[in-house]
Amino acid sequence: MIRQTALRHCPASDVEVILRANTTSPSKKVCAMDLVYRPRRLRRTAAVRALVRETTLHPNNLIYPLFVKEGEGLREPIESMPGQFRLSVDEVVAECLEVWDLGIPAVNLFGYCDKKDALGTEAFNPDGLIQRAVGAVKDALPEICVQTDVALDPYTTHGHDGLVVDDEVVNDESVEVLCQQAVSHADAGVDWVAPSDMMDGRIGAIRDALDAEGHTDVGILAYSAKYASCFYGPFRGALESTPSKMDKKTYQMAPENVREAIREVQLDVEEGADVVMVKPALAYLDVISVVRDEVDVPVAAYNVSGEYGMILAASEKGWVDRDKAMMECLLAIKRAGADMILTYFAKDAARLLSD
Repeated sequence: MIRQTALRHCPASDVEVILRANTTSPSKKVCAMDLVYRPRRLRRTAAVRALVRETTLHPNNLIYPLFVKEGEGLREPIESMPGQFRLSVDEVVAECLEVWDLGIPAVNLFGYCDKKDALGTEAFNPDGLIQRAVGAVKDALPEICVQTDVALDPYTTHGHDGLVVDDEVVNDESVEVLCQQAVSHADAGVDWVAPSDMMDGRIGAIRDALDAEGHTDVGILAYSAKYASCFYGPFRGALESTPSKMDKKTYQMAPENVREAIREVQLDVEEGADVVMVKPALAYLDVISVVRDEVDVPVAAYNVSGEYGMILAASEKGWVDRDKAMMECLLAIKRAGADMILTYFAKDAARLLSD
């Protein structure tokens, strides 16, 4: 007979009557199923579920992207990314102090440049916006891991990650400029540079350039498998870096390919990448998993602006619970194999994890 403790909200006698009514032999007793293994035993209580949990998300796994803009006391809302801001250097410092207090160990800085030109010269200005922001953050909070985007798209009038010559994004010439940009960030005190450009051979060239200038301790977080995705739209609005002509498909990867991603990450590891990244994250969980199996360096994933925006939009419609959807997606990225996650949800997630 079914025990009362098995169904707390229904008397055992009622359950037995219901079950007897559906048996071919009314006189036959209702018995428990003869199961050797019952998976629900490991789900019975919160304590048991905690003991058998396979994947754990922690604030230590999160990196918070920040947008830097000239000014003072500036917190300019980003229309395409609700809840995110373009921040002046002093506000970036304040944000980093808050992030650190939440247990988040790293920030990744992106520059909003007002001085664009065809060659992206502001990218490697030693007194440039990002360079000053790095110095200010490290002066205020030496312990935090400061990472910087290395690419030319925020600094060029054409909006491409490299130099454009005769309507072509040229590779080797672009890498020379990217090396100058990376060294200028290292001179400012950055912990990791994060090349997001997807030019061939740039990881090895940047490693050589950093080492030649004595920056052997500066790490490289390589955007190794960066796909030509539609999910970058809100980010490009944040930096006003949408290409003025042509698209980025000659250097960013085709969404159909995964073997190509393996080759890209292998090349970056061979060239000296300390961490490899898959971007975007949610539409490429399979790629994260495969990359995790293929390399023995840490794997990062970027929970990008479009993924962020989808959750916000759906929650505003009342279709999903914002916090639950946020945490489920971040957990999925971690479960797929990411050791660290760049996400605009970092502060909100850290608060929930602390609670």
